[in-house]
Amino acid sequence: MPTDNGQRTTDEIIKRDERDLRHFGYAQELFRTMGGFSNFAISFSIISILTGAVTLYGDGLAKGGPAEMAFGWPLVALFTLAVTASMAELSSAFPTSGGMYHWAAMLGGPGWGWFTAWINVVGLVATIAGVDYGCAQFVTPLVGLNSSTRTVLLVYALILISHALINHYGIRLVAWLNDFSVTVHIAGVAAIVGVLLIFAPKQPVSFFFHAETATRFPYWWAFLLGLLQAQWTFTGYDASAHVSEETVDPRRRVPWGMLSSVVISAAVGYLLLIALTLSIQDIPSVLGAADSGGNSIPAVIAIFEQALGGRAGYVMSALAAVAMWFCGLSTITSTSRTIYAFARDEGMPLSRLWRRVDPKHLTPVPTIWLSAVAAFLASVYAGAYSVVTSISVLGLYVSYILPVYLGWEARRSDSWRRGPWHLGAFSSAINLVAMAWTVFICAIMVAPPNQLAGETMLGLLVALTLWYALSERHRFKAASAAR
Repeated sequence: MPTDNGQRTTDEIIKRDERDLRHFGYAQELFRTMGGFSNFAISFSIISILTGAVTLYGDGLAKGGPAEMAFGWPLVALFTLAVTASMAELSSAFPTSGGMYHWAAMLGGPGWGWFTAWINVVGLVATIAGVDYGCAQFVTPLVGLNSSTRTVLLVYALILISHALINHYGIRLVAWLNDFSVTVHIAGVAAIVGVLLIFAPKQPVSFFFHAETATRFPYWWAFLLGLLQAQWTFTGYDASAHVSEETVDPRRRVPWGMLSSVVISAAVGYLLLIALTLSIQDIPSVLGAADSGGNSIPAVIAIFEQALGGRAGYVMSALAAVAMWFCGLSTITSTSRTIYAFARDEGMPLSRLWRRVDPKHLTPVPTIWLSAVAAFLASVYAGAYSVVTSISVLGLYVSYILPVYLGWEARRSDSWRRGPWHLGAFSSAINLVAMAWTVFICAIMVAPPNQLAGETMLGLLVALTLWYALSERHRFKAASAAR
């Protein structure tokens, strides 16, 4: 029954959402319980300004100096919004858990969907690896262990296991933790910014715009390479789309979840970067900081310890580590739903296994554990932290932009119906900006010293092309049923 104010009850909206999902050829199997805030929270948690902006702070500082923070962050945020808005429009039109995979399949056919799904999965797995390995780098010295590679890998494995276990046992718990994660991120940033601005010795404001590089490259090129810090931070907002089938009223709530997560992260993250940068006592000592065993420690931990002392620095580092842990939890959720949706359409080897949903917890348990194991192997393969984060950016942004391109083409021929959230007359222009930025930033991400990321993506594309041409082109047809 309608409520007194004429709005539908939640049960009625859920039933409508289930009918909507059947229209795309799928039954409601996952637990649809997320509200608008929870949908926003999962993307906000994966963007996690206390993860990307913090773990890669030293990389950005070494390449572009303080000016990397002053100019690189807002530049990346602005163009990322064009990509986000373009994807938000598609999420309103196609509210399914497959996200970019389903959008590409519905707009371009099963072949486009198949390639998009695999590229997206690689990007998501690399994101888990980057987030949780970064968390391990912070946690290891905090618990008194040496920061050797072997020790960090052990802590990293334990973090992955904790995330898989929580995702295994229920979306309600994950949703609650994601909601709480927003509080941790906002309160954590507020605490860090407040403590640094009030108690830490500070550089003059002009220091924030100081341009220098610790690399052998010309400054303009080093600055562009340093954009990895901001660009990797602004990934993962597609998580709102990946949980569309667990969100009430996804055609409206998913687009706003994606956009608001980017806007709020951009604003709050900039405040964090200002406070961190003005608290640097000496750039070389921050970049060269090491523990008692000679193992390097993250630059942000060095800033905290030098500016606030050991005890206060420990507390601030712990806040950042907790936020990273929440980020990894959300990323496992997003990745497992993408693999589940792809396997549901028989797109993966052993699809019958990966599409199983636990009858008690209503979660895709096999894909949760697959995501964790694959992430551990990805870190071992990539080696350098900047390489795994570059692979993440490449995989995610290529998979983001393929359906945006297909939507741009389809809109020109008026061959698809947009959802209730759309960009109106500005759609084509914003799509073009999004595509141009993606091509530009992907070219930067494969440049030395991160050429392994480019080689990995090139090898992946060659392997996928051969696999699809020899086998999947004739076999993979299920995605076309959802068009």
